[in-house]
Amino acid sequence: MINTTNKVSLSQYNTFGIKATAKELIICNTIESIQEAISYLNNHPQPYLVLGGGSNILFRNDFDGLIIHPKLTNIEVLKEDEKNIWIEAGAGVEWDDLVDYCVNRGWYGLENLSYIPGNVGASPVQNIGAYGVEAKDTIETVKGYYISNGNSFKLSNDECHFAYRQSIFKSNLRNKTIISSVVFRLNKTESYTLNYGPVKEEVEKKGKVSLTNVRQTIIDIRKSKLPEPDELGNAGSFFKNPVIDIEQFKQLQSQHESIPNYPIDNIQVKVPAGWLIEQAGWKGKAIGDAAVHNKQALVLVNKGNASGKDILDLAHKIIDDVNKKFGITIEPEVNII
Repeated sequence: MINTTNKVSLSQYNTFGIKATAKELIICNTIESIQEAISYLNNHPQPYLVLGGGSNILFRNDFDGLIIHPKLTNIEVLKEDEKNIWIEAGAGVEWDDLVDYCVNRGWYGLENLSYIPGNVGASPVQNIGAYGVEAKDTIETVKGYYISNGNSFKLSNDECHFAYRQSIFKSNLRNKTIISSVVFRLNKTESYTLNYGPVKEEVEKKGKVSLTNVRQTIIDIRKSKLPEPDELGNAGSFFKNPVIDIEQFKQLQSQHESIPNYPIDNIQVKVPAGWLIEQAGWKGKAIGDAAVHNKQALVLVNKGNASGKDILDLAHKIIDDVNKKFGITIEPEVNII
């Protein structure tokens, strides 16, 4: 028998700390409880949301429907060979706990994604990424259930249609699945990605290049730039870094010589949204309790009593100003509900 909680506060289920409520909540600790939740939803049709750690969510209002919260926390080694090891992690495993687990066992691939808030189940949805590495680089398969009929699925990396902060779970399968676990393929031989931003220089300051030093460096960098959600509500990077064509970039570079950039290929360049926002004059500014973080302009924060609408109004003002100054439209990375 499924257990539902009625009129539940969502404050602990979103890292912005927005004071919203949901009509109903079901916590799924097992595969069976996921199947029961799907059956309950299909027998009680209503708006629904599958919610993990809430680290990439902004609630504009109360949610008049059912929240399904997967909380499977198993980590299992499936197989290994001389070069690789395959592990399966439940959707409810905290992402950084998984990274720590792998680093401590000498498995390479996730260390650059250290200290990203949220749960494993969200990693393929968002194709989380940081410091030159994305989740898609290590994801082998994603397992879960279709909400429409309760049938299970197992999608390969290719079938997930991964792109920058994008996947099939944000397009064709948006709000149509519950992810139960993710299988990762990791390296057992030394393999690092250190060519993004200050990573290599900061790692070398610690001495030997090693998994633990890379992980600690990433944690140190993130802590220096990003506020702790329990101290200052936030969802990490609020905006995606825009990708523009090379001709537009050259034109911008002629006007702004110091514009940082990360070439993607011969025709596209990624430009840091945080730099654009800072140049537009928004770093550290606030409108009421909704504010731009004073150390990292890519991060919007709740200083205490901001509503979801307050945060969104601030975001729209920033988008408008960046567009006026640079002719670039930045887009939210955060899922707005």
